[in-house]
Amino acid sequence: MASKRDLKKDINYVIGDIIEAVYIWEITNPDKGTEKSEKIIDDAIDTFDDLIQKVNDRSVENKKAHFKAINQELEVRGRKLIDQINAL
Repeated sequence: MASKRDLKKDINYVIGDIIEAVYIWEITNPDKGTEKSEKIIDDAIDTFDDLIQKVNDRSVENKKAHFKAINQELEVRGRKLIDQINAL
């Protein structure tokens, strides 16, 4: 892990891309309802908030392992959100 700043940028880019993908889906499918897509956006925002809160936690002793775990959690939760988008 390079730095806390890079991890925050990664979280921001991944979640931003997921939300953008949902908006693109909504634009290209105007005849379908947006209840499920809005739920995905809410989940993405919750994921963003949770991960940023974990990054800003200063009570961690081993920061390298902590940041690596956050990065892995970002991958897992990001893939789950992407799978939800693909299922729309």
